Amino acid sequence: MADPARTAPAVAVDGTPGWADAPVAALVADDAGVIRSLNEAARLLFPAAAPGRPIAGTVADWLAGAHERGSATVVRGEVGERAFAAHPIPHGDAVTWWLLDETDARSARDALAREQERTTFLSDASAALLGSLNLDRCMEVAARLAAQHLADAALVLAPTTSGTFPAVSCVRGGEPARARLEIDPDELPGLGEALQGFPPVPSRWLDPDAAPRWVLPAGFGPVGSIVVTPLPGHGVPAGALVLLRRGDRASFTDQEELFARLFAARAGAAMSAARVFALQASITDTLMRELLPPTLEQLGGVEFAGRYRPARDGERIGGDFYDVHSAITADGDESLAVLGDVCGKGLDAAVLTGKIRTTLRALLPMAGDHHRLLDLLNRTLGDNNDARYVTLVLASARREGADVRLRVTCAGHPPPLIVRADGRVEEAESQGSLIGVLPEIESVSADITLRPGETCLLYTDGIIEARGGPLGDAMFGEERLKQAVTECANMPADAVVERVQMLASQWIGRGTHDDMAVLAIIAPRGQHLAAVGGHGRGRYTA
Repeated sequence: MADPARTAPAVAVDGTPGWADAPVAALVADDAGVIRSLNEAARLLFPAAAPGRPIAGTVADWLAGAHERGSATVVRGEVGERAFAAHPIPHGDAVTWWLLDETDARSARDALAREQERTTFLSDASAALLGSLNLDRCMEVAARLAAQHLADAALVLAPTTSGTFPAVSCVRGGEPARARLEIDPDELPGLGEALQGFPPVPSRWLDPDAAPRWVLPAGFGPVGSIVVTPLPGHGVPAGALVLLRRGDRASFTDQEELFARLFAARAGAAMSAARVFALQASITDTLMRELLPPTLEQLGGVEFAGRYRPARDGERIGGDFYDVHSAITADGDESLAVLGDVCGKGLDAAVLTGKIRTTLRALLPMAGDHHRLLDLLNRTLGDNNDARYVTLVLASARREGADVRLRVTCAGHPPPLIVRADGRVEEAESQGSLIGVLPEIESVSADITLRPGETCLLYTDGIIEARGGPLGDAMFGEERLKQAVTECANMPADAVVERVQMLASQWIGRGTHDDMAVLAIIAPRGQHLAAVGGHGRGRYTA
């Protein structure tokens, strides 16, 4: 019996010129599933295929199945390690299948998709890493992302000067775990160098079996591959990243190691930013403690209380300030209360405030002579060539029996209000020049006696100049302030300043305002009842 593969015509049934030598593989099969013809490219692709032989069993199963189903659309599949798209062209009782090699195009598409996925991941990772300026939180995010997308487990270490390394480890699908590791980083090759910012050691140079136990998460199992890469920071190393892959998975490729370094660069930048922020916050808090208003209480038998609200609610400091100091004068031990208002707002005003408060503290030996103290402060500010000025009010307080004797001196500042026990409000008869403007100053002091339960209220112009009210543009004013303190007769100092600040804040509403500060000086009287529910300070009782 003749072999159909030998007797079949070698020319294509469609007779297309050059078809047999076309670089694209093509074969013709009839409706019965028998190959009628194929070109040289198809013979090389399917060595078992020949004219007269069935298409099933001689070509790829996916192509034979498409022909048997009578597919009229393009079908795709693989032949060996190559990818093809088979385009059917029906003619009569046969179909010509043209097979276009898509291997390179598919590889390019896959590579593009991987790059797009990695770019998206790096973008999302950057957003997540920079979402917090807390170093511990940043390390947790870095460990979780690395374990989820780069390896089976990750360990993030931060530099240390104490020998104990802050570390966060995470296993894919788990939660980050913080630790402090007392380790020798050189036990893991490349880790010591990575912590110093040196380039990473290729993973193929690392022996996973030699990894120290502290690197491996509990229950992780055998390690198949390790990557150690530095976390570069802003000028100094931010730490190191260790990636672990289990033994049943393929080792890290060069491309994966490169991608790990790209991620490490973002993680290191975020950790470095968090560390810088923490350092700046620590410095700021240290400096801020010297600028914040002090907590006041009874001093020398006199009760003091203060409240301060900066112009910008997001800030803690500004241009208003108050202090109460113990001072030794010719008349004996006294308390010197100071309330001032520096020209300007915000940090610049707060810096000048700090200078003034420090200078006043140095001038405490002159506390018995208000004019001399103010004159020296005026000269000091003038020598600094600072165009800004300050208004001040000084109040020396001394307990005499049940009364409190005050000497009050204003320097360009609103006069304090005296609230008598029967609710009458008086203004202290004191006035003086601004500090820091003229070479010579003038001042007039007032002597005041506070009976038990009576109050001397010092305040800055931010209180009376606060704008708000029903129409939003009316000043709080001196009359409203006097009415407010009238209602505070016989109240403790804390209650008085709280009441004044509350009323001024309610008047302002959500509007803008200047710095506001109040300081109350009270001659204590008997015991006091709780204000609300048995808690807090309330009205004095006889």
